[in-house]
Amino acid sequence: MDWNTLPSLAALRAFAAFADRGGVQKAGAALNVSHAAISQQIRNLEADLGVTLLDRSGRAMTLTADGQRLADAVLAGFGAVARLCDELTGRDADRPLMVSATPSFASAWLMPRLASFRAAHPAISLMIDPTAEVKTLGPGGIDVALRYGSGDWPGLEAELLVRSPIALVAATSLVGDQAFSDLNELRRFHWLQELGTNEASEWFARLGVDRDERRGLSSLPGNLMIEAARQGQGIAITARVFVEEDIAAGRLRVLHEDVRQKGYYLVTRPGVMRPPLRDFVRWLRRQVRDPGTSRDGMQVACPPPRT
Repeated sequence: MDWNTLPSLAALRAFAAFADRGGVQKAGAALNVSHAAISQQIRNLEADLGVTLLDRSGRAMTLTADGQRLADAVLAGFGAVARLCDELTGRDADRPLMVSATPSFASAWLMPRLASFRAAHPAISLMIDPTAEVKTLGPGGIDVALRYGSGDWPGLEAELLVRSPIALVAATSLVGDQAFSDLNELRRFHWLQELGTNEASEWFARLGVDRDERRGLSSLPGNLMIEAARQGQGIAITARVFVEEDIAAGRLRVLHEDVRQKGYYLVTRPGVMRPPLRDFVRWLRRQVRDPGTSRDGMQVACPPPRT
């Protein structure tokens, strides 16, 4: 970046206030200066850029097309800076902690444990977003994500919480006790996959198995997908940790298992954590500190302490 080519910060600030508030008088009030000062700063900015930013032909000044493009950029930039400053100074401590997790992980692992977090931190408000969509982590938005994978998310920090292979499972009422040495034999069954993902299609494609379009595919929230599998409605792909009890009880059979080492990761942005996030991360680490198993039998990782 060539810092010498950037316009005056004061002029950009005045222009951003105009775009945000919709007029020079309101912008002046927001910045505690006169409306004439706002007008002069915007004229200075136009002269510096050699671009007309405001249409002054009508009774009220409006943004030109170029002005709108610049307004979008400066408002996004100033907004990100403001949100980050709030995080760093703790001014946003009252903002709810936003957690993104897959429906399966949220219902089977996180929810049974949240009572202990609420007991330890009653003043922290939580917003749990149960979605398979990979949400962007950013200031003022998602604070932390609990994601399945190998831990490789560029630009983010990932710490293993729960290790689990992906397993292909089905009810014994659907597939019986037959051994499926050739996975192409599974084409005759209906397939189930978690809503918002392509795991079933992608996984079978990697194994060289093509889905029979005539058998259809159901995409369901993770917890409903597992319940559908228990009822014999189809074969499902899921993290094995969520169906261990079903496997042990004979309700579901493991037809195939991915031997690659994957699991659920605690994913955060680099840098200083705001206090509610710091408390939540510490609590999560305590949940997996036991190198054996958690109270519900899920295999957990024991990550090294971080400072």
